Amino acid sequence: QVQLVESGGGLVQPGGSLRLSCVVSGLSFWNYAMSWYRQAPGKEREWVAYISSSGDSINYADSVKGRFTISRDNAKNMGWLQMNSLKPEDTAVYYCNAYVYWGQGTQVTVSS
Repeated sequence: QVQLVESGGGLVQPGGSLRLSCVVSGLSFWNYAMSWYRQAPGKEREWVAYISSSGDSINYADSVKGRFTISRDNAKNMGWLQMNSLKPEDTAVYYCNAYVYWGQGTQVTVSS
């Protein structure tokens, strides 16, 4: 059974940082690219960041470029999203994705 489990969300003030984690099990993680998505209330889910299976190729949505960093460790079957200089508009449920599989999401709230 494939599972993706996100953690690390929470409430943070504008300008703060959070590091999201995604633990993958039941999947040959090293064979698949990984992405992070987010969904804000009343909005569609949007893509945030992408990292290839080897980690050699990385892309970011323009809205997070320069502030967020995606990474992975295939030996640990884990991926991360480091989020710095957070803004209120970053408030959303964040999801990790690998192949056709999704995690349950972790809430990130940026508010003073």
